Amino acid sequence: MELDGKVAIVTGGNSGIGMAIVLALAEQGANIVIDYVANPDATEALEQRLLAMGDKSVGVEADVSKVEELQKLVDAAVKAFGRLDIMVNNAGIETRTGVLDTTEQQYDRVMDINLKSAFFGTQIAARQMLQQGDGGRIINVTSVHEDWPMPGNTPYCLSKGGMRMLTRTAGIELAPHGILVTGVGPGAVDTPINASTAADPEKMKTLNAAIPIGRMAEPEEIGSVVAFLAGKGATYVAATTIFADGGIMHSSPGL
Repeated sequence: MELDGKVAIVTGGNSGIGMAIVLALAEQGANIVIDYVANPDATEALEQRLLAMGDKSVGVEADVSKVEELQKLVDAAVKAFGRLDIMVNNAGIETRTGVLDTTEQQYDRVMDINLKSAFFGTQIAARQMLQQGDGGRIINVTSVHEDWPMPGNTPYCLSKGGMRMLTRTAGIELAPHGILVTGVGPGAVDTPINASTAADPEKMKTLNAAIPIGRMAEPEEIGSVVAFLAGKGATYVAATTIFADGGIMHSSPGL
């Protein structure tokens, strides 16, 4: 397994795409710090799954919108496993609000959890990797909406657009140090964040018709892309995003 001996942090790691990322990294042998802010029972159950797979993990309750809590995650990785090799900035929320109806509180919360956490998660992880002296991987879980507008979800799109430029700019800054910064941009994924769409047959019909592959992704299909970027096959990938979207960004009615 190509991630044997590697240590990863996954923010928002006990549900949805985050859990799939944790499992994908564990399948490759990584030991993992699982960040969560709710449902500690789910975190404990995930830790037990990883233990059965032969991997070690530790759940850490941390609010990634706070810089000191991000530092706590990195400190926990070093304390438990001696180092940090892979930082996955995955935690994210949305408000489904547009320019005219977004409140300041909603805006701040989305930007703090999605973008601020990725910026300072990248900074703190990179400092630890520089101290170790042998490089590392930082992977930002963004969205097709880092590039593709979604009217009625403006703060989310802004946050993901910011992550796009974080990935590119930090990727250029850190590549000379052997720290490769990349992004993964999912399209529609069958997770709780899309539960309202999945529960509406008409919305699902419209969505599936817009996706060339014809369906939403399963979380595991995103986790496998993150695992690829963390592994030996991605040693020349930096400062860019891989989109795993079933082709939706390029779909056309053919008119």
